[in-house]
Formats: sequence, C-alpha cells, structure tokens
Amino acid sequence: MLLDADDSQLVLIDYQARLMPAIHDHNAVLANGRRLAEMARLVGVPVWATEQNPDKLGPTDPTLAPLCDDVVAKMVFSGADELQPLLASPAPRMPAPRAGNARSLPRHLQKPTTPSAAERNTLVLAGCETHVCLLQTALMLLEAEWDVWVVTDACGSRTERNRDAAYDRLAGAGCELVTTEMVGFEWLRTCEHPQFRELQALVK
Repeated sequence: MLLDADDSQLVLIDYQARLMPAIHDHNAVLANGRRLAEMARLVGVPVWATEQNPDKLGPTDPTLAPLCDDVVAKMVFSGADELQPLLASPAPRMPAPRAGNARSLPRHLQKPTTPSAAERNTLVLAGCETHVCLLQTALMLLEAEWDVWVVTDACGSRTERNRDAAYDRLAGAGCELVTTEMVGFEWLRTCEHPQFRELQALVK
C-alpha cells in the first residue's frame, strides 16, 4: 500500500491564476502543488495539469506550468475525459537495441527504462476546487478503474467545510488520502535514493 514512482502519474487540477486567490489557504495549497511537481520531476513521474474554462479563470499558475508535461483545457468540471488520452497514451515504439543493454546482461548493468504512461496505473491528484473539479475528476477516474490517491495538503476549496466534505466522500469511494511529504518519501523509499537530498530540501 505504498506509492511506487514507477507506477505513478501526477495530475494537477485547476491551479489557475484567477481561481487561486479565492481558495482557503491558497498560498500553502499552491506551494504544495509546486513541491509535488518538483518531486515528480526528480523521480521521473509524468506531470499533467487541467485548466477549467481558462478564458475566464486564466492559465495555470506560471510557477507551476513549466513543471508540467502537458496541460489540457476543459469546460466540464471533471477532467477525466480530457486526461485519459495522456494518462493511457500508447506505449512508444521501442528503439533498436543499443550495445551494452543486451537482455543477457545482469540487471544492474542494463540501461534503465522508464515505463510508458500506459503502464502507470496510479494517479496522484491535487488541486482545486476539492469538492467540485477535483472530486468529480477523481470519482470518474476511479470508475475507469484507476488507482486514485488525493494529496490533501495540496488541495483547496473556497471554504474548509466544502473541502473536508470532499475528503470524506473521496475516502468513502476508495481514494487513498495522503500528504505531500508522504508522496515524496514513498516515491523515494530509501535515503540512499540518488535524489534523496534534493527531495528532502523541498520539504524543509
């Protein structure tokens, strides 16, 4: 029941310029969203983002957007349909074998390979508003048989009551509720991970 970086994708929901100031404790919510994205980059986890009605609510926060592999716009509250082509993209064509990476070589001498998005079944979600767009996205992704984890300290709503009601519903539906630090250290698993010091610095 621990997160695995090789099986994870990070989905950031609607961290938008005109929406964030209305979110309760928005500075902390955005900071944790950014930490998640930076952690994901360190350990090779794909990062996707959505924007709700960007003409009205503006683009993804400019400190977050450069950390994303892709950003999709939507008008419906759930981003599940727009995200699915990214989350379950076809595996890339395998390159021709390179010298020094023969299957006969011991595992520790083979060149590492990164699983395609299609092979990553765990979705780590964070964003706004928790009780609307994030909730509906999470529930529809659960229905599509993804494993969905929600990062509570990187989510927000205009009111705490709405946010907390969403957490109750998400947990009851089968989402795992976690925090930013839980995600980061589960992706690492060990203090011997080559990115340990860099990731640790993000949470201090």
